[in-house]
Amino acid sequence: MTNPMSGEYTPANGISDKSKIVAGILQIVLGGFGAGRFYTGHTGLAIGQIAATWLTCGIGAIWPLVDGIMILVKGGTDAQGRPLREN
Repeated sequence: MTNPMSGEYTPANGISDKSKIVAGILQIVLGGFGAGRFYTGHTGLAIGQIAATWLTCGIGAIWPLVDGIMILVKGGTDAQGRPLREN
């Protein structure tokens, strides 16, 4: 379904087209590179996670690891604030 005001694709039920499982796994496996947050459209958070990982010589990778677990357990949102889909 296309939003007539912006022309952007928006699912009819208000749920993101991004998957919670994919976002969580990307965050756990490639979180030091901000992959899960880039996937959901949260570019600022992704850059922050990259910076934290590199500036602390890898210790900052704990943040994306915990973030990935939280996405898998509690869910999350995409950049438009819509909840991530379950599958």
